[in-house]
Amino acid sequence: MELWEKQVESELVFDGAVVHLYKDKVELPDGTYSMREYVKHIGAVCVIPITDDGEVILERQYRYSVDRVLIEIPAGKLDYVGEDFCEAALRELREETGAVASEMIDMGDYFGSPAIMGEHIRMFMAKGLTFGETELDEGEFLEVFKVPLSEAVEMVLRGEITDGKTQVAILRAAMMLK
Repeated sequence: MELWEKQVESELVFDGAVVHLYKDKVELPDGTYSMREYVKHIGAVCVIPITDDGEVILERQYRYSVDRVLIEIPAGKLDYVGEDFCEAALRELREETGAVASEMIDMGDYFGSPAIMGEHIRMFMAKGLTFGETELDEGEFLEVFKVPLSEAVEMVLRGEITDGKTQVAILRAAMMLK
């Protein structure tokens, strides 16, 4: 069965600095029509840094859209369309934690809310870490801390880590390192 939908019309409803909201008319596989509202996003990266001692570097950061402080791994949006995902992950890791990795392992793609959001997040595991100074973006406030990878897995399972990309990266890294 053909599953693809064909764009018939597209309207840019909101053109923000980070997100772009569209309302499109699409033709469905059965020939009928429907509307799709979705957000385009330039793309992002996340990185699970694992120390030589098997600890994961995590961050606590307030997220306005959910009005909560969340536990997350270092992450950030691409600076421009086509930016190399690994280079962006290395930048975000250094800026947010001060860590520089000698090894970056590509852990694949993550789509957090594909029904309405086109944000494509590439996940990485960082190893062989050395540490320097952080370089937080203007207006960025976070608390960096470390826990053993096994404890991070337990935090996911207990519901203490609720951020989707962080959950997936922790569980995938734990399985990859078994």
